[in-house]
Amino acid sequence: MLNRWLVAGQLCLAAAFLLHPQSSAAAASQSPAPRSANPPIRTLLPEDAGDLFLARGEFVEAIDAYSRAPYDAATLNKIGVAWHHLSAVGQAKMNYERALSLRPNFPEALNNLGAAYFAQKQYGQAIRLYRRALQLSPDSAVTAANLGTAFFAEGRSAPGLEAYRNALSMDPTIFDLDSPQIINGPITDEDRARQDYCIAELFAQMGSQDRALDYLRKAFTAGFKDRRRLAQDPVFAALRTTAEYASLTGEFRLQ
Repeated sequence: MLNRWLVAGQLCLAAAFLLHPQSSAAAASQSPAPRSANPPIRTLLPEDAGDLFLARGEFVEAIDAYSRAPYDAATLNKIGVAWHHLSAVGQAKMNYERALSLRPNFPEALNNLGAAYFAQKQYGQAIRLYRRALQLSPDSAVTAANLGTAFFAEGRSAPGLEAYRNALSMDPTIFDLDSPQIINGPITDEDRARQDYCIAELFAQMGSQDRALDYLRKAFTAGFKDRRRLAQDPVFAALRTTAEYASLTGEFRLQ
């Protein structure tokens, strides 16, 4: 099972998700069991201790623990995730690349290396890595969402929208993810507004008016002001007849 570690922005719209396998120790730390039921860290194997530190957001401690674990692709990928959360993208890339040198067809590490290139605004390389990761793991909604975000960052909204549609088809809750483990990514307000507007279109096409309104609000907040496009967009025809739509557009003076 994959655990989603987020890097960058509000949900996936502002950058990229990180991925690594979820361990039993990390799962235990997220369970509703009393804290006393969790094993003391000193009794855990180094990798399990690292997973627990990572789940707690204690990234330096996680790196130290993982460094005492067996040298393998999974551990190197996790070390990269911890460095990534510390905004040490160069260190993160080095560890993802080491993981891939041991396991070239490791989709989580490919996705995470793509996220590192995305953070450095090397969107073309990020796209290539996300595509390769999707070939190996075609049911990864996270990687599909990352691919869409990279396309949008390049100004390629059509393939970006298609990638988002693919992500939503695999996981309708993909854009609902929220976590304190989020770091802002390289995206302008204009790009964010355009992405959020497109997400609103997708939800409107799916018949989810509440979600469409949520993302229209995000788009307006980010600075979307194209009244003509909004008024003529056929996917919002039904939404425009609702009181909620009138209230929202009135609030932002987009009527």
